[in-house]
Amino acid sequence: MLQYYMTDNGRLQEIDAAKDGCWISMVAPVEKELEYICRQYDLPDDVLKAALDTDERSRIEVDDNYTMVLVNIPTVEEQSDRELYSTIPMAILIVQDAMITVCSENSPVIKAFSQGKVKDFNTFMKSRFILQFLYRIDTLYLRYLRDVDKKSDEIEDQLHQSTKNSELIELLQLEKSLVYFTTALRSNEAVLEKLLRTALIKKYPEDAELLEDVIVENKQAIEMADIYSGILSGMMDAFASVISNNLNIVMKTLAIITIVMAIPTIVFSAYGMNVNADGMPFAESPLGFTIIVFMVILISIGVALLFRKAKMFK
Repeated sequence: MLQYYMTDNGRLQEIDAAKDGCWISMVAPVEKELEYICRQYDLPDDVLKAALDTDERSRIEVDDNYTMVLVNIPTVEEQSDRELYSTIPMAILIVQDAMITVCSENSPVIKAFSQGKVKDFNTFMKSRFILQFLYRIDTLYLRYLRDVDKKSDEIEDQLHQSTKNSELIELLQLEKSLVYFTTALRSNEAVLEKLLRTALIKKYPEDAELLEDVIVENKQAIEMADIYSGILSGMMDAFASVISNNLNIVMKTLAIITIVMAIPTIVFSAYGMNVNADGMPFAESPLGFTIIVFMVILISIGVALLFRKAKMFK
């Protein structure tokens, strides 16, 4: 999808074609749209496609016709009634008298700008354009990280009541998401440091504070991702041990029951053999069957009490 936006009198408006100072938004663009923009702004074919490669790393690329800032942004997708977090690349290009953004999906970051929800956003202020996008990206990371922390607390409550593999799998998916976030944030951090050290984009005095805010937000997101990842890792190890211990308790209980139930089985098996009854105790007594059953019950109860005294049922 190819859309054009331009700020007019402080308001963002969608326009029909590219103009000087406009913003060109490319969301999941098709081949024809990529070719059209490449021809219009004399761009190499692979520049715009870089943002559509899910494995593309964050970087800054400078050429005579363009300057590209490629960063990884957070994304969430629904799968089997669960929210899975990951990251995708997004490219911001400065070309001649326009700004271009390329992304494989319509991220909340892009929606916020296209819907005019970002304060003091102007399509013709190129350096502020990039910094505002980077700030929104870091803000979205922080929001998703809080969601991950909230979900992990909910799963922890479930694990206290029902220690099943499904809860552990959900924790594993959250930990996987945090690995994606941490890797992407550290990669983005290198881009921010390069923007701070070099003059790849023209930085005005009023943008200095915004750049500092972007760096601070990115560092905060990295710290939060590291903390949550450590907590999740420890939680998974602890609950994996709990599940294993519960299984051992169940197996021990079953073993004790088997031993107790083996006593009457042995006695009744002996009396059930086809041998001369003269040698069997109580074989000639009218109350023999009752006596044997009573003795077996007493012996079984005695063995069970011994196991209980040894705290084998706990």
